Amino acid sequence: MKVFQHVQDLGDLSTALAEAQEVKRDRYQWKHLGVNKTALLIFFNNSLRTRLSTQKAAMNLGMNVIVLDVNQGAWKLETERGVIMDGDKSEHLLEAIPVMAQYCDIIGVRSFARFENRQDDYEERILNQFVLYSGRPVFAMETATVHPLQVFADLITIESHRRECNGRPKVVLSWAPHPKALPQAVPNSFAQWMRQADVDFVITHPEGYELDPLFAGNARVEYNQMKALADADFVYAKNWSCPGVTRPEDYGKVLDDYHTMMDWTIDQRHMDVTRDAHFMHCLPVRRGMIVTDDVIEGPRSLVIEEAGNREISATVVLKRLLESL
Repeated sequence: MKVFQHVQDLGDLSTALAEAQEVKRDRYQWKHLGVNKTALLIFFNNSLRTRLSTQKAAMNLGMNVIVLDVNQGAWKLETERGVIMDGDKSEHLLEAIPVMAQYCDIIGVRSFARFENRQDDYEERILNQFVLYSGRPVFAMETATVHPLQVFADLITIESHRRECNGRPKVVLSWAPHPKALPQAVPNSFAQWMRQADVDFVITHPEGYELDPLFAGNARVEYNQMKALADADFVYAKNWSCPGVTRPEDYGKVLDDYHTMMDWTIDQRHMDVTRDAHFMHCLPVRRGMIVTDDVIEGPRSLVIEEAGNREISATVVLKRLLESL
């Protein structure tokens, strides 16, 4: 594996999940793979779980780790071609990338959607420049459109609890209100991965928030949230702004005042129609907006376990990238 961005990059998903369980049993047994190898983790945006879990995963594998905060510890980087660099950006990514590659063996990149142009975001121009010009294996630590390390961890978490379900588990991705415009990276990846998993998958959101078919495919969409949640085994709450699939001019917009959408907040009333479902969220989460305190603190909440599994998903991915060197 030279690039990790989408579920198909892992190959057979059941094999990857079995590998994750092996890592869980002993996350240090492949330490020899990373000896004298260096992972460069490049952050264009803030991070807590991704930064810590990926650093820990690299250390599990015996790697050295360099962390670069582009907006704080480096020159401001220009990312567009054909510009006259007379502004506040002192270095172009086209020079910076091959220079960075001189100091490492594997590169992780985290870069959020800018919401300036849908095409630019969905073409993943920043990540793809690292793939094209670094000459190193590259993995996504969240991009404009996807967050595969998070959703791999989510799936590991679901697999750990699926035996509690009566048959094939029903997994519901539910939109929830938020005061800011958020990208579609997590819901895109969640839809993409759940469609490949052995689950009954449903997406629920208000009209206008339809995910790009590139990720949602033929997943069932139910606009009635309570109907979608009925008999669910896992409820994954997440906000996302308008993906702009049918109206590109609405891309990145919040279509409704969040004060009028608070009925979408996951509370006990919502959980009562499920099949005693587990609650899931990628964190950070705005309490009282996405979910109420009693649900996220309740015995069926998996948010801390999900965060712990971020180390496992990152270890599997880095292990495979090291094996490709």
